[in-house]
Amino acid sequence: MLIQFQAYLTFENIYLWTSFGILPFWIMLIIIPNSKVTQFFVNSIILPLILSTAYVYVIYQTILLDEPIFDVFRLYLGLDSLYAVFATESFLLIFWLHFVALNLFLGSWISRDGIKYNMRRSLIFAPLILVYFTGPLGFVLYWIIRVFYAKRISLHD
Repeated sequence: MLIQFQAYLTFENIYLWTSFGILPFWIMLIIIPNSKVTQFFVNSIILPLILSTAYVYVIYQTILLDEPIFDVFRLYLGLDSLYAVFATESFLLIFWLHFVALNLFLGSWISRDGIKYNMRRSLIFAPLILVYFTGPLGFVLYWIIRVFYAKRISLHD
C-alpha cells in the first residue's frame, strides 16, 4: 500500500495538491480570521508541518533521482543559472513549496496583526490577496494601511 501511495506522489500531484489545498486556508484568513478553526489550522504548526513534509519528500526524491542537490546554489550566479535551476522539475517544486509556505506565513501574520489593531477585514482584504499572489507587494500595501490606521510608523514589531 505504501508503494502505491508513493507512486501517487508525483511532483505534478504534489504541485496540484499544494496549489489547490492552500486555497481553503487563504479563504479562512480572509473571511473568518478570528475563528477557532482558522486559529487551529492556519496559525498553528499544522500547516507548516504538512508543507515541510512535502518539502522534505521532494528533496528526498531529488536525491533518489541522482539530481545534484547542491546545484541549487548556482542560482546566485546569474539569471541564466537561475533559469537552469528552475528548469529542473524537482527544484522548481521545492521553490514553489517555499513560496507557498512563506506567503501563507506572511498572510497569517497580517491577519493576526490586523486583529491586534482591530482593523476592519475590508482593509486587510486587498493586502491579503496581493500577498497570496506577490508576497512583498501585499506586505508593503498592508504596512502603508497600518501606518495610516494605527497613526504611527513602526519599522519593526
